[in-house]
This record gives sequence, C-alpha cells and structure tokens, in this order.
Amino acid sequence: MPKLSEYENKYESIKFERRDEILQMTLHTKGDSLRWGLIPHRELPAAFFDVANDHDNKVVILTGTGAEFTGPQVFPSEGHPIFPTRPSMDLTDTLLSEGKQGLQNFLNIDVPVITAFNGPAWRHGEIPLMADIVIAADTVAFQDSAHFQGGLVPGDGVHVVYPLLIGWNRARYFLITGQVIRGQEAKDLGLVSEIMPADKVLPRAWELARNIAKRPKSQLRATRQVLTEKLKREAQDMLTFGLYAELLALQDKPN
Repeated sequence: MPKLSEYENKYESIKFERRDEILQMTLHTKGDSLRWGLIPHRELPAAFFDVANDHDNKVVILTGTGAEFTGPQVFPSEGHPIFPTRPSMDLTDTLLSEGKQGLQNFLNIDVPVITAFNGPAWRHGEIPLMADIVIAADTVAFQDSAHFQGGLVPGDGVHVVYPLLIGWNRARYFLITGQVIRGQEAKDLGLVSEIMPADKVLPRAWELARNIAKRPKSQLRATRQVLTEKLKREAQDMLTFGLYAELLALQDKPN
C-alpha cells in the first residue's frame, strides 16, 4: 500500500498535505487555478488510485487554487475545438483508459470525501461532485464547456453524473446548451450543500473533516462504501459506452 511520502511529490498538478489523518488534495497549474489538459487527465486517475490505497487517510478534502476550481472555459464562438484534428490511435487508447479510471478510482476512495469548490468548475466538475459532502464558494459555477461546446460528445462521465444529480431533462439541457449553473441555483438543484464566501470554504471543509475523523476508521470506510455503491454501478454500466461514443465521433476530424 502506498504511503504519502511515496506520492506527495509525484504529481505536477496536485499538492498534498495531511494533518490528523485528513488528506487535502489541492489541484493547480503552476500554483494557480487548474488548466485542464493531458497532464491532469493523466495524473488525477493515478493520484486517486494512490489515495484510495493509502489506509492512513481517514478523510479526504479535494479543493482547487485561485479564482477557479477548473478551467479554462471553452467558448465555441472562438473557434478553438478541444481536438481540431483526429487524435492518433495511441492517444485515443490512452484517453479511453484514463477516462475510465478517473471516475472509478475516485469512487474507490473508501473514506469520506469532501469537495471544497473555491470557484467555478468550467471543466470536469462531474468527478468532484461525486464527493460525499460538497461545499462551495459563492462564486461557484458549473458548466460542461469542454464537451458538446468544444466539439465533443458529452460521454466522458458527465453523461453518468449530471443526470444522477439533477435529473435527466435538466442534465440533457445542461450538457447540450452549455448552460451555466451558478451559486444559489446550484444549491437549489442539489449540486452543492453549502455556499459561503470563498475565504470560508476551506476552513469549513476542515471543520467537517475533523468531526468526521473522530469516528472509527472501520465505520468511515464502510459508510463510504455503502454511499457510493450505486454510483459505482452506474459508472460501470455507462461510462465505457460514453467514452467509446466520444472517441468514435472524433473520427470525423481531419487528419
């Protein structure tokens, strides 16, 4: 089983720190808000695997850096699709493997997980929304800007997670139109449970984590397993299909 010392300096886009058996994972790109790309696409699944197999963790906090949780926001009007050309078969195979592992490895973290959104999640908000407790800054916003808006099929896990959280009709509208769900609306829809000023989010996450960590580890692990089993089954049934559909549609791109 991995120890924190073995993975804390392993990843370019994730900073780790642990106190009182509570592990904080902070996403970043060179010390500022995470810019999504091939590096975090590769690193997050592997990091979730390491965290899931480190039994010295009793609670995990996932948060971001700077003004945004993840970005950059994709604007179709700017004419910069995520994949302007057809990716090679090697890259396609890699993306498929990483895409499956990201959500599945996150759900395989068998201790309670708290997501503390420090700001908008313009890309890949579906994974952190699978935490057991989700709190957010009052600047939070959710948009799937990188899939349909970026010229891709929304099959990279967003087609699994958002319908579970906000219902099929809302989710399909959200994924196809590029809708932005902000602040109080996100709370009303059940995407987040608490909203507060940005400087209060991380202290609140630690307050919740410390209270949870008082419980026996066996109780925490079993609770997490019970509360994620349905999510794991949905991901197992639908995630691979969505990824294949997404990658198949890229065959229309020019070489």
